[in-house]
Amino acid sequence: MEFIDLKTQYRRYQDAIDSRMRAVLEHGQFIQGPEIFELEKLLADYVGVAHCITVSSGTASLEIALRALGIGPGDEVVTVPFTWISTAEVIALVGAKPVFVDIDPVTYNLDPDRLEAVLSHRVKALIPVSLFGQMADHARINCIARARSIPVIEDAAQSFGARQNGKRSCGVTEIASTSFFPAKPLGCFGDGGALFTDDGALAERMRAIRTHGGLKRHHHPWVGTNGRFDTLQAAVLLAKLPHFEWELEQRRQIGASYSKQLSAACQVPEILDGNTHVYAQYTIRLANRDQVGERLKARGIPTAVYYPKCLHEQPVFAGLGYCAGDFPESEKAAREVLSLPMHPFLTEEEQDRVIIGVKKARE
Repeated sequence: MEFIDLKTQYRRYQDAIDSRMRAVLEHGQFIQGPEIFELEKLLADYVGVAHCITVSSGTASLEIALRALGIGPGDEVVTVPFTWISTAEVIALVGAKPVFVDIDPVTYNLDPDRLEAVLSHRVKALIPVSLFGQMADHARINCIARARSIPVIEDAAQSFGARQNGKRSCGVTEIASTSFFPAKPLGCFGDGGALFTDDGALAERMRAIRTHGGLKRHHHPWVGTNGRFDTLQAAVLLAKLPHFEWELEQRRQIGASYSKQLSAACQVPEILDGNTHVYAQYTIRLANRDQVGERLKARGIPTAVYYPKCLHEQPVFAGLGYCAGDFPESEKAAREVLSLPMHPFLTEEEQDRVIIGVKKARE
């Protein structure tokens, strides 16, 4: 059994993927080829925003967003400590200070009730993470930020395709970032990411920053980076995109089946009112997480832990001065979450194996 089955996905779409990649090999425009612009238009239309800017990774997209907003030394950016390192490391990379706020224990996303307490005059942006596949409570987060004129960057690396009150993830904030890492709901065959915005000036700046700080060759108004998305990777996504909604529906059905049959054995994901969930990871919660994980492994069922250590516990952020116990919900989640196999090609037999396995591992 595969935790995420990319091999079956490739075989299912092989003709389209091979054809799209072959076209790139034949025209030879490996950097900023026509597939890049075709994909950006399709993705912007899908999300419902004016601009999509593809980039070299989800991490690069977050850094470019911060640079486009002019964030640097002396500034603070608020995010959560229960996420992948990228979300906070990009804040440090631009010279700003990460400020953490605890999560809601039900959704694992930023808790809006705790947000205002950390909003000093030095806070220049918020990065709420749409973790595991559903969006944070942007109705409240955006309202709090708007009252203080603080821009919001949705870290939608795991939630592309999800909706909140009818609007798609990546379409509800000043800037949004996603990732096309192979294991994501919409993944390419390497690293990749994208930025989304309705703001034309921000879009122009982000396009420039991804290409060494300029839109014209030998003219560099901004400090930039080499952050372009590969044309071959764009070709892969163009082949996968027509199947994306079908895959999301499969994920929803599998997630619903897991939740229905596992709710008595463990804490299953809860979906915020108005949200849909794309289950980038299907994550349960158990007090004896490690024991259950080992028992599942012995039965040939793969699992993963996202994330076993909070960011304020990482050595790189020791200088921020946080201590154990500062973010109790994040720390508790880090000890208890366990992600189960989740991909659109899980057979009913495989799903039953997982469900039975979890129940027996709890005995």
